[in-house]
Amino acid sequence: MTSPAHHVYLLRHGTTEWSLTGQHTSRTDIPLTAEGELRTRQAGQTLTSLRAAGPLLTLASPLQRAQRTAALAGFADVVTEPLLTEWDYGEYEGLTTDRIRETVPGWTVWTHSCPGGESANEVATRADQVISRVREAESDVVLVGHGHFSRVLIARWIGLPATAGVNFALDAAGVTVLGFERGEPQIQRSNIPPWQHG
Repeated sequence: MTSPAHHVYLLRHGTTEWSLTGQHTSRTDIPLTAEGELRTRQAGQTLTSLRAAGPLLTLASPLQRAQRTAALAGFADVVTEPLLTEWDYGEYEGLTTDRIRETVPGWTVWTHSCPGGESANEVATRADQVISRVREAESDVVLVGHGHFSRVLIARWIGLPATAGVNFALDAAGVTVLGFERGEPQIQRSNIPPWQHG
């Protein structure tokens, strides 16, 4: 394998009704809002301005909010990748942090468990599998997915534990660019908002 030199672009899906209300959304398959679709198109323009022309591998979570984001952002030949699915919140699916804290004071996904869902270590294992795949790619890669999982992937990219994902923001339709400096993994740009013109 040659020394990696390509870039990995993380694109979080656009806004949904649940992301607006702060409800934890993993396996619930809900659509983008109209605003989410607009911002997703703008995110596609952002990505076009960031990367050079050339081959591109695009992987997307199987959930419709990610698949629709990939399509509206202008990517063709999207490969569905189940490993990109959002952190499984188990019994906390659909609940806000405030609602969870009524029974578990101080709860966050980064510091506490999700009964019936995934642990931080399990999410890290999935992220590591994605990273192994993209490091073997011979082109730039776009990963279209979700907030918490993508933040774990950013942390794992630079060798930090999954829980360090708390330190990286990734807003709806935001873009983060991962790459290398002399073979060392690097966060090159972080949480770039959708390009708005006019």
